[in-house]
Amino acid sequence: MTTPYSFSGAMPLRHDRGKQDAGPRIHRIETFCTPLIGFVRVTAEDGSEGWGQVSTYNSDLTSEILHRQVAPWALGRGMDAIEEVIAEIPLREHKYPGTYLHRAMAGLDTAVWDWRGKAVGKPVAALLGGSAGPIRAYASSMRRDISPEDEAVRLTALRDDLGFDAFKVRVGAECGQDRDEWPGRTESIIPTIRKALGPDAALLVDGNSGFSPSRAIAVGQLLEEYGYEHFEEPCPYWELEQTAEVTRALSINVAGGEQDWDLQQWKRIIAMRAVDIIQPDILYLGGVTRSMDVARMGHDAGLPCTPHCANLSLVTLFTMHLMRAIPNPGRYLEFSIEGDEYYPWQKDLFRCDPYTITDGQAFVSEMPGWGVEINPEWLARSKYKCSEDA
Repeated sequence: MTTPYSFSGAMPLRHDRGKQDAGPRIHRIETFCTPLIGFVRVTAEDGSEGWGQVSTYNSDLTSEILHRQVAPWALGRGMDAIEEVIAEIPLREHKYPGTYLHRAMAGLDTAVWDWRGKAVGKPVAALLGGSAGPIRAYASSMRRDISPEDEAVRLTALRDDLGFDAFKVRVGAECGQDRDEWPGRTESIIPTIRKALGPDAALLVDGNSGFSPSRAIAVGQLLEEYGYEHFEEPCPYWELEQTAEVTRALSINVAGGEQDWDLQQWKRIIAMRAVDIIQPDILYLGGVTRSMDVARMGHDAGLPCTPHCANLSLVTLFTMHLMRAIPNPGRYLEFSIEGDEYYPWQKDLFRCDPYTITDGQAFVSEMPGWGVEINPEWLARSKYKCSEDA
């Protein structure tokens, strides 16, 4: 194990502000990571703990950023001051804006929310103004290497076995510049899935920044013909004007925002109504605190929020709690259908699986915090690092 960092005296501003924070203060921030996933444990001065997660993928790099550029501003601060701390970090690290900083901030934020829930014996959803309970889920395919016919077979099985009544498939090619995964796949999968699942199924597609506006509009018209209700990220996500053009041209709901971490960009997305449905990702955006801010911005503009959560790490659990609390939840929770054979790194993350689908619904439990325990055996195999307040 790595020797803990100590930041004592290195950041006077941090300690000056920390003296004003009430309640237990953050004494230690630890990371347990692989290149694909990283968990965070925050320990208060009284020894109480909370668990969170940095974003998946390059999580080892993100964990280093957490220790170098996030922990110094959080150590010694009160657990009740996380909103202030999360707002302050991008200012203190203003020379390093970008996704990695916010993916690291998410690890701190989500761990503190777990601590808060455990401290009062309530699920995070209750702390956010909601409650435990069920939430309708849609079965979200992550695959483009699958034929329309084979995709239809596995989605039908999920409907029959688990009661899903909403489903999302992939069209185009990721950032494909109007190329399809193979010629004709998009035009084939749209009617194939509708025919297989019947007229009552709620159907969604994800373009993953694959189309120009003209091609996206043509695909959208085909989706409308077959009764789909959600067209996600049709154009390159950084080209807001292109997405807005598609949104204005179609009656199907256009969704987007998963990649966006900058609150100023979110203000632009909402002000220009570039999409009909906002899709922040809790771990890309910087945590629950900032995600609640974006959800409220969307609510004020009359836009529903269907967050992005495309794997079965903790991000889907975080999203379940969020959607049980926000005033403008979308119609369903994204729920990845890809198991350990597709994402081997998902295997054995938790002592007990928090992801049980019954009649097409996931459930937020009454257990305190996030209501989950990381598998100690997985933690023992991970790369460990610690930052500590002296």
